[in-house]
Amino acid sequence: MFHDRARVFVQAGRGGDGGLSFRREKYVPRGGPDGGDGGDGGDVVVVAERALRDLSAFRRVRQVKAGRGGNGRGSKKHGADGEPSVLRVPVGTQLLDAEGRLLADLLLPEQRVVVAHGGRGGRGNARFATPTRQTPRFAETGLPGDETEMELRLKLVVDAALAGLPNAGKSSLLRRISNAKPKVADYPFTTLEPVLGIVDGPDLQQLTVADVPGLIEGAADGAGLGHQFLAHLERARLLVHVLDASEPDLEERFRTIDRELAAYGAGLDGVPQVVVLNKIDLLQEVPEVALPDDRVLRVVATSCATGAGVDDLKRALFELLPNAAEAPVAGEQLPEYLEYRPRPRRGPRFRILRTDRGYRVVGTPPPADELEEALRRIGIKRGAQVEVGDEELEWQ
Repeated sequence: MFHDRARVFVQAGRGGDGGLSFRREKYVPRGGPDGGDGGDGGDVVVVAERALRDLSAFRRVRQVKAGRGGNGRGSKKHGADGEPSVLRVPVGTQLLDAEGRLLADLLLPEQRVVVAHGGRGGRGNARFATPTRQTPRFAETGLPGDETEMELRLKLVVDAALAGLPNAGKSSLLRRISNAKPKVADYPFTTLEPVLGIVDGPDLQQLTVADVPGLIEGAADGAGLGHQFLAHLERARLLVHVLDASEPDLEERFRTIDRELAAYGAGLDGVPQVVVLNKIDLLQEVPEVALPDDRVLRVVATSCATGAGVDDLKRALFELLPNAAEAPVAGEQLPEYLEYRPRPRRGPRFRILRTDRGYRVVGTPPPADELEEALRRIGIKRGAQVEVGDEELEWQ
């Protein structure tokens, strides 16, 4: 089954704790502080992969977590940075946050975006030594990483897309012109999900064509699965509008789909089109269709049963889509590596320092439940002492 939507919760790694250590050697009984810094937490990165076709890999992946930074140690040894977590998605995937805001639109192979940044590692006690404070008995704990829930939406990036009413013969046409093998049957809605095919042309040229399930009136308003299917037409450079030539009222059938494209928006009503009069083997002669529309670049008559007109259609595609393999994709001006910065967390700012007896809260103390959760996340143990302002509490 083709999956073009998914939801996933991502959590970057927590930073490692700073080291709380003093130099102790045979002839240095009272050495200075030598605790190293903790490593930064790993990031969560999303990468566009050319070989992937849909988001089915996320059926079983609901939560992704990057690695935690290593703790600092004595002799000023810094902790290692946490391992990043890499999510691979198909080219054309959009990333949206929980509020529906667009975070990134991955239109190029190997384009990547950091969707959750790892927490900063805590400073070791060696960083806090001063002429007046030569034996600091505290170090910073690492900060938590960003976390967010994302929605993934795939919109296919293709050279041409087949559009038309159900049972117009789009799947049969895709079988004829490409290497795709979609299901073909003599009833409407045989195709239930988009199918991609590669069309071979002269001089080793290739172009990609998508067969989108048949549209019905009201598709732009969500009738059937209209919204999901129409989304896959947005990035096509050319629409191949397939009409069943054996049916009456061809012009009205053309206008029916055209109205849905215009109602959906996203520029679909301005995409150039090739109109295909399919199933001409069922007729005595090819009908003449008057379509005074600047978007219609060519009208081609075909028969998937006999193969008539199929080569003409392939030649038209390569003629109207020159240099398909080298054609720029919308948004190519985007950098290959993007960074998404989540909005800063609300609430008072505070830090938790690790001491030789437990922990110390500096800054504006948070509410009790928030402080309790923060202490649990850094791994506080029973019996540890927690200093909050002038109070000293024991963790139970």
